[in-house]
Amino acid sequence: MASTTSTVPEIELNNGVRIPQFGFGVFQIPLEDTAEAVRTALETGYRHIDTAQAYRNEEGVGEGIRQSGLARADVFVTTKLANDAHGHDNAITALEGSLQRLGTDYVDLYLIHWPLPRKNRYVETWQSFEEILKAGKARAVGVSNFQPAHLDELARTSGTTPAVNQIELHPYLQQSQLREYHRAHGIETEAWSPIAQGEVLDDPVLRRLAERHGKTPAQVALRWHIQLGNIVFPKSSTPQRIRENIEIFDFELSEEDMNAVAELDRGRRTGPDPDTFGG
Repeated sequence: MASTTSTVPEIELNNGVRIPQFGFGVFQIPLEDTAEAVRTALETGYRHIDTAQAYRNEEGVGEGIRQSGLARADVFVTTKLANDAHGHDNAITALEGSLQRLGTDYVDLYLIHWPLPRKNRYVETWQSFEEILKAGKARAVGVSNFQPAHLDELARTSGTTPAVNQIELHPYLQQSQLREYHRAHGIETEAWSPIAQGEVLDDPVLRRLAERHGKTPAQVALRWHIQLGNIVFPKSSTPQRIRENIEIFDFELSEEDMNAVAELDRGRRTGPDPDTFGG
């Protein structure tokens, strides 16, 4: 287990906090199954757990961390603001609820889950995130599903650049322009739905690369994310798949391999459009 952990690289965020580049997502894992899944992931070598208020399984995440026997400081925990909790006071209250459910005094990363541009409260909400950061209730703050226009508005109205932007990103939706925006502004890219909810696993290119490297198509896709520089956290509640997903640090895709995956981009979303979601 220790050897697996040691091979997971870390990325330094724009405020100096270090985040494991590979983690474990708990989206759609039922509360009653979450603690066991998180404990299994931590025992396998994961040290980064990504949850959200909307997932309704934060209690399970906290319980899984406690069951693992690891010190709180050894696990990087992200949660995200619920969409009905935008607004200055609401966002602060919502985090207090998360901390209680997680059983911790702080989270490592707190994200605005969606910009909800039609409601137009994300700037006000971000101002509360700045206060949360200063108060030490979160070691870093960021956003999720933000488009360049939303990020530009935060830059115009605040002095704090988001540490990360967590976006849908996979071989069929590569978001090259948004990733370039992130690079130019010191924002790290996090990828959700990293295998397009399984859609890419039957792709002939990924299957060919998997066969060449003696890996699965999922492992090839996850390795592609790592080599692009994305922070990625696949979700699974199956112990074998949890172990399999992290076994991607013993091979490397060539430049030719990376170019072959780059050609798969088709602008295919599996989730909502951030510009219209939550109107």
